[in-house]
Amino acid sequence: MLHRSLSWQNNCQCNSKAIQMRILLIGGNGFIGLPLTKELLGSGHQIAVFHRGIASAPEEHAVHHIQGDRNRLRDYKEQLREFHPDVIVDLVLSSGEQAQELMSTARQIAPRVVALSSMDVYRAWGVVHGVEPGPLEPLPVTEISPLRSTRKLYSAENMRMMQNAFPWVNLDYDKIAVEEAIMSSTVVCGTILRLPMVHGPGDRLHRFFPLLKRVADGRSSIILAEDFASWRGPRGYVENVAHAIALAAISDQSSGQVYNICEEPSLPELEWQRRITKQLDWNGKFVVLPSARIPKHLLSPGNAEQHIVASSERIRTELGFKEAVEIDEAIRRTIRWEQKSPPKTIDPRQFDYAAEDAALENAA
Repeated sequence: MLHRSLSWQNNCQCNSKAIQMRILLIGGNGFIGLPLTKELLGSGHQIAVFHRGIASAPEEHAVHHIQGDRNRLRDYKEQLREFHPDVIVDLVLSSGEQAQELMSTARQIAPRVVALSSMDVYRAWGVVHGVEPGPLEPLPVTEISPLRSTRKLYSAENMRMMQNAFPWVNLDYDKIAVEEAIMSSTVVCGTILRLPMVHGPGDRLHRFFPLLKRVADGRSSIILAEDFASWRGPRGYVENVAHAIALAAISDQSSGQVYNICEEPSLPELEWQRRITKQLDWNGKFVVLPSARIPKHLLSPGNAEQHIVASSERIRTELGFKEAVEIDEAIRRTIRWEQKSPPKTIDPRQFDYAAEDAALENAA
């Protein structure tokens, strides 16, 4: 993958643009798209958003809206071409077929494409999910680390959960195929951004909610499995992720490159949860127990011996990325949003306090 990207980059000629650019965002009115749109507008760029329905992008009067189905992108080629974008940023690519159509359409519309991918392309994620044989993957994970050999990473149940949270995900979800299509063109310059687990206002997965609910419910002890408590994975606050995307979109230097986006250092889960509860002035304690003594509803599937400690040095060095919002402020903003916007449906099985109390009593 990377060798193909680098050899392609040598043949790709993208002329430098003026400070003000015309940027087309596909799926730009969602979780990451909203702060991205806001930042790009604030920097003086002209923005068009291609989306399926009524947009909620900030400063709507300053945004050109194009409604349509991204699965039939070529049908809207003339409308997209009328905007004359300097670069296309696609936030909602799910399959190789979609990426191929994007690149075919882009040939007649824009010289550059920036595509959002995921760190789940790495072999290390496959080891976590138990679909990749062999030893643990060395750390840190960099842009040249091995990708998965197994294309199907998620179970059918996980795919249904993903689709409920992210309607743009389809059953052919395969970010490796997306990357291959984006980086195979010799006409359109491609950039790949591999995203971490993203939190912040608008997070459809409500990553903070289970912890916040336990604190709000007055739990004096919160249980973590021993292996999960020490597990380290890549994280990013939504506005910081959007800032990294904006830098890649406006920089010709990103052409032909693959970048990891994540916070550093990567904190163990226990330390991460402690930073969240510190903002809540919680006086309780975390209790770390062996997995054999953990209630089933608190067990996380997968191989927690494989950590996903990723390096974001390349985007920091080449594009000058650094977090626009520091971590404690990012946590505060996420907590405020979660408290005002809890999930519409809550699975009570996540909060079996009777089982948790029994485990705590046995541990005493």
